Amino acid sequence: LSNTAWAFATAGQSNPELLKKIGDHVAGLDSLDSFKPQELSNTALAFAKAGESHPKLFQKIGDHVAGLMCLDSFYPQALSNTTWAFATAGVSYPALFEKIGGHVAGLMSLDLFKPQELSNTALAFAKAGESHP
Repeated sequence: LSNTAWAFATAGQSNPELLKKIGDHVAGLDSLDSFKPQELSNTALAFAKAGESHPKLFQKIGDHVAGLMCLDSFYPQALSNTTWAFATAGVSYPALFEKIGGHVAGLMSLDLFKPQELSNTALAFAKAGESHP
């Protein structure tokens, strides 16, 4: 599902009905535990890139990510894409930004981040009006 949504958004092919069905399906799942971190971030990114609003989908993804015990399974790209997607979609979710910010701040090194991933993450925090002490 995430790849389908991402493919349409990346190709610039507007298909609001398809994205709504994907969003409704994902938002209606009992759990997002079967999704890999990159799939979650790609799904949110696809909706943001396509300019498609789906508050329940972003709420579901935000709840899931913010509720995880740790984010060690998230590669820097997934962290960056998730924050960028929420900020670009204009979705306020302070607990998500707090969780991701705490994870990044707690890393021993930022060497795993490519410069673009790090700058996109910082930009997303600024765009969302979020900060991390």
